[in-house]
Amino acid sequence: SANIGRRHKPHRQQLKPSKPWRSKGERGKMGQESSLPMIDESTPTQTLESRTLESVAKLLKEGRFRRVVVMTGAGISTSAGIPDFRSPDTGLYANLARLNLPYAEAVFDISYFRNNPLPFYTLAQELYPGKYRPTITHSFIRLLYEKGLLLKLFTQNIDCLEREAGVPGEMIVEAHGSFARQSCIECHSIYPDDLMHKAIRDKEVPRCLKETCGGLVKPEIVFFGEQLPADFFRNKELPAAADLCIIMGTSLSVHPFAGLPQYCSDSVPRLLINQEQVGTLGSRTDDVLLLGDCDVGVRRLAAACGWLEELEELWQQTAPTKEVESKEKKKKSKDEQLEDEVEKLTKEVEQTLKLSENQHKWLETHVDRKIAQIKEESTQ
Repeated sequence: SANIGRRHKPHRQQLKPSKPWRSKGERGKMGQESSLPMIDESTPTQTLESRTLESVAKLLKEGRFRRVVVMTGAGISTSAGIPDFRSPDTGLYANLARLNLPYAEAVFDISYFRNNPLPFYTLAQELYPGKYRPTITHSFIRLLYEKGLLLKLFTQNIDCLEREAGVPGEMIVEAHGSFARQSCIECHSIYPDDLMHKAIRDKEVPRCLKETCGGLVKPEIVFFGEQLPADFFRNKELPAAADLCIIMGTSLSVHPFAGLPQYCSDSVPRLLINQEQVGTLGSRTDDVLLLGDCDVGVRRLAAACGWLEELEELWQQTAPTKEVESKEKKKKSKDEQLEDEVEKLTKEVEQTLKLSENQHKWLETHVDRKIAQIKEESTQ
């Protein structure tokens, strides 16, 4: 990203570290006015029958919307379990705190990374793709693509969950970069995926493979002090060609991403699925606000379109394989495995017996004997 961006000199926007460190609640309100603009309810709509989810769904179902632009932020990945590295409630934050960062965001500061890449790679172990399952919101974006309705997805997220849900890379503008590729920060040569995966797994800091270079390697995530990808600037006016814009899980507080919804024509419906009202959404005649959880919101939209079954099937495809589930099972402690075995045994016996009073006594004796046997095996 940084390599590409430097060749586009007219675009000088850079991510900058935030100065004061705010609480999580304060960060959610960053960049918003205390009273956001709202359209007068008596104002007639231009495209929708009414400012409701059902009206949006009706036109989607009828094929009236064929060029949907989606914009997403961290809120669509929350239910996947991806930790907020700045939240004091996570073990991840505690790990970073032990590394004596001057401020939390230093982990994404390019100058700091050059001098000390270890904090970033500590964080990368938690965020690297493959560890988390896409949410049903990610699968909804895939559904729009499968139906030929997705014009482009703009995301602030670096987690690659859209790709893992099956949205092709060419349909995505990763405004802040992602873990999809990695390169040397000096000579910009691409670093192999398998070696990056190994470095993350082995808790090592990867370096350029070129003997004449040996520079630090980092994923093509936009750090503070770096320019945004050229791909963002090539596509930023694309929302002007949309006939529907869906914004999900973002506070719209980081520019220039925050300005994307403004490119939509005034008559184009803008649907916000988010915990709170953000930006200027709600100020236009065809803005629809669906405030609350993103996963709940997309299920409601899919149901209103008659697509819920298709959506659930697509999401099911992202479920962990049996091999992954087997690995998760191995992570359980012996006590947890013992409890699971006892519960399974009890259920099996109950299913095969119609329990009379005498059979209850037999069951208790049988289970006690089995528990003793399992305990003995687990201590060996």
